[in-house]
Amino acid sequence: MLQYKNFKKIKDLLFLHFCILLYSVTTILSKFASKFDFLSLEYIGMMALMVFILGIYALLWQQAIKGFKPSVAYSNKSVTTIWILIASSLFFGEGITFNNLIGMVLIVGGVILVASDEQ
Repeated sequence: MLQYKNFKKIKDLLFLHFCILLYSVTTILSKFASKFDFLSLEYIGMMALMVFILGIYALLWQQAIKGFKPSVAYSNKSVTTIWILIASSLFFGEGITFNNLIGMVLIVGGVILVASDEQ
């Protein structure tokens, strides 16, 4: 029974982080959209895709947070910043500074601290 409970917790955590990654995609799309002329077909397409993904995210997020205390779910959402930093580096050639790395460590530390409090 203990193994099933641990498996379910890991599965719930992975689903939560999938939702967080999905949310991060909308930020990347908005940056891509900013490269197009305002109200151009490409711009509107990017914005429509972003709204569509946000709708899917909203539905999935409600399911994902069921298995967690709100403090744990929302502290995990801060990982969005890490995903955006990584995506900015990969897609837009933006650098990751030493201060960014310190911030990432603090975010991960905070998430671990809040999650360990749930135990």
